[in-house]
Amino acid sequence: MGLPQTHDIPISMDGSGRWRDNVFVERLRWSLKYEEVYLHAYEPVCDAHQRASRYVTFYNQIRLHRALDGCTPNRVYWEYQPAGPITE
Repeated sequence: MGLPQTHDIPISMDGSGRWRDNVFVERLRWSLKYEEVYLHAYEPVCDAHQRASRYVTFYNQIRLHRALDGCTPNRVYWEYQPAGPITE
């Protein structure tokens, strides 16, 4: 039994193996591969790491996304944050 199960943490957010759990990460992975990795021949591994890191920053902070009405993921994320601490 893994750590999540010992603490009654569900593995999937809305059901085991649901495609929606990974759709955003898979889209980023696809974009990273086809827009960065497959276009360059990296010599040392550290170059690949630096370029991938730079691409993820570009993807989240600069690249406009049609699915987000022409906004960046960072902008959408920060605009929808609660104004203050949540109290119950």
